[in-house]
Parts: sequence; structure tokens; C-alpha cells
Amino acid sequence: MRFARFALCLTALPLYAAPTFYKDVLPILQDHCQGCHRTGEIGPMPLVTYQDARRWSAEIMRKTAAKEMPPWFADPKIGHFLNDPSLTPAQIATLADWPHAGTPAGNPAEAPPPRKWAAGFVIPQPDLIVTMPKPVAIPARGDVAYTYEIVHTNFTEDRWVCMSEIRPSSRANVHHAVVYIRPPGSKWLAQSPIGMPFTAASMADSMTTSDILLVYAPGSSPDEWPEGMAKLIPRGSDLVFQMHYTANGKAATDQTGIGMIFSKQPPAKRVMTLQLTNSHFRIPPGDPSYRVEARGTIPNDALLLSFFPHLHLRGKEFEYNIVHSPTDIEPLLRVNYNFFWQLSYRLAEPRFLKAGTELQAVAIFDNSKKNPHNPDPDAEVVWGDQTWNEMMVGFFDIAVAPDVSKTQFFQR
Repeated sequence: MRFARFALCLTALPLYAAPTFYKDVLPILQDHCQGCHRTGEIGPMPLVTYQDARRWSAEIMRKTAAKEMPPWFADPKIGHFLNDPSLTPAQIATLADWPHAGTPAGNPAEAPPPRKWAAGFVIPQPDLIVTMPKPVAIPARGDVAYTYEIVHTNFTEDRWVCMSEIRPSSRANVHHAVVYIRPPGSKWLAQSPIGMPFTAASMADSMTTSDILLVYAPGSSPDEWPEGMAKLIPRGSDLVFQMHYTANGKAATDQTGIGMIFSKQPPAKRVMTLQLTNSHFRIPPGDPSYRVEARGTIPNDALLLSFFPHLHLRGKEFEYNIVHSPTDIEPLLRVNYNFFWQLSYRLAEPRFLKAGTELQAVAIFDNSKKNPHNPDPDAEVVWGDQTWNEMMVGFFDIAVAPDVSKTQFFQR
């Protein structure tokens, strides 16, 4: 009996190389996590050193696999955004494989250079920090009325702000903050004190057309405008801090500031913050999906840059659209809203809006018992300042010619 002999040729396969901290994990943490997860920032623990990451490796794996971290709530099928921190499938796999491999440190020589963070800021070291002159006392319990402080800038020339960041000293108590630019000669708050806190209850003129320098809410990011774009603070302007505080069972004080980086030369475009708002709604008790919308027409040509939706605890979804016709609505952004991570969404490419373009903002509210954050599912809900009320504001940023004021932009 004859037997055929077969030679079995084996192709050598590369051995699996487990990810290590310094080579594989640290670059991901630097680019996607350390902005929040470092000492003094909003993240509950730092993720800077090997010891930090090793301790929290299982939690990192769980949160990233579930796509809960980094926080990002935009529908991936709609639009492309410059500040999307989402991890790739390969990065998620790396963060999962690392603890399974025993969290090896690897070679420190393979680590990327450490990120250089400005002390107390996410943006680089500010050219100027303006802080509320007087701290605000926040009670341990009860509702806190909107609090304002006006600060003179004493600018003797126009300043163009290309980056800015609001820094509360007591983050746990700040529901939101808005810094307005009050130009010289404005009648808004003309009778109010300078450099000391006062409340909305004492204001005779709470409404304003002043431009907004920056909005802050839990989880929000600083402003960083594209090259050649900036916000204008005219010479002689004041900054008005509007602060909404919430009590959390412990008395505290807050003295919020804003850091600014100025453009070294006049920009080609001026950035303005506008908003689509609907304050006339009544959300029925128990309704799991109540729809509220707002619309507005752009009066002049502009470049659309970014979005910042704002709702309260019953907020469920938010979307921005262009209405081409009643049957042709183009989605620009759709988010699964999270009150505790109120993010801005910056378009990867600015969108030209021709004069007459109709924008639509749509909010969906969950006033049912299935909403774990609902203060009272048996209550009818209307617009109001406190978190147990609701708001519906669709902020968005546009860029126009540098010599166009907000008043001029709205002249058709």
C-alpha cells in the first residue's frame, strides 16, 4: 500500500500584542478624556497617570463600550461635527483589551508628550480673566433667583475674542451661566449696581438684545472659533454675568469668572449667538413625548457655525432643521438630550444660510413616570427659571461681516 505524503506549510502568524498603557491607552485618554478627567475639572477622577487609569480600567472599559463616555449625544446619521469626541471601534477595543490583558504599563519611552493644560482652564492660558467682583452666597435649600453682576471691562479699544471659557468656582451649584456683552450707551440694567450681585426680582428691564459672549451649562465646552472668526467686545462695554444657582443641601459661595483669548488682528468674520425660543407651552401631566417647536427666518446671509440646545430635566430630544418647504425639511442636528451634559455641536464645515432661510428647532419632553429625573410627573409644566419648570431654547452661532452689528443683522 502506498501512501501519499503531504507537506503541511504553516504561515507564521504574528503573535497578539496586548495593548499597553504608555503606547496605546494614554494617547486615547489624552485626546478624549483628560480635558475633563484631571485634577480640578468636572470629571469625578483623574485619568492622567498609569496608576489613575489602572485603578479605573474596568469602569473605563464599561463606559466606553456602552458609548456613555466620552459624552456625545448627536445622531451619527445627521451632520458632521468638529468637536465630536467619540471613540472609534478600534479605540473602544483597545480600552477593553487592556484590562483583559492585565493592564500592562509597557515602556514609558513610548508615551506621547504630556498634554500642557493651562492652570484651571481647558483653553490655553487666557490673555485676560474677568471675575465677578463679589462672591455670591448660595443657600443650602430652596429656590435661588437669577443673580446678576455687572463688570466694567474698561477696554479703551475694541477686543475680538477668539476663545473663551466660563469657570464657576462652585460648579455643583451652577445650573447655567450666561455672560452678555453690554455695549456703551445700552439702557439695559442702566439703574443696576456695578460690581455687586443683584437678583432678577429687582430688575425692571430683564429683556435684552445684547449679544452673548458665552453660555455655560453642566458639561458644556469653551468657545474656540475658526481662524479668522471672533466675537466682538466693543470698547467701553460691560460684561453682565447672569447666574442661575441651585441649592444642593450645603451652603456655598460662588465667584464665577471668564477667561478670554483675543485675536491678534481684526477677523474676517464676526460671530454672533442667536436663539430659537418657545416660551408658550404647557406640557400635560404624564406625557412621555410632548413636542414643542420654534421657527425663525434668517434676515441676511450668514454662515452657520454651531448649536447649543437647552432644556431642563424633562428634556428628551432636540433637533435643528432647515425648512425648505412644508414637505421638505432638512435635518442639521438631532440629539438625545441629557440635562447633565449640555454640549455644543460645532459643524465640521460652516453652512451658508441665504437670507430668508427658515430654521426650525424642535424639542421633545418626557413628563412621564418613566423619566427618572422628572421632578413631578403629575404636574402640568410651563416655562420657568427653576429646574422643576422647563425651558426650550435653541442657541446657535453664526458668522457675518465684521462691521455688522446684531441690530444691523436683523434689519431686513
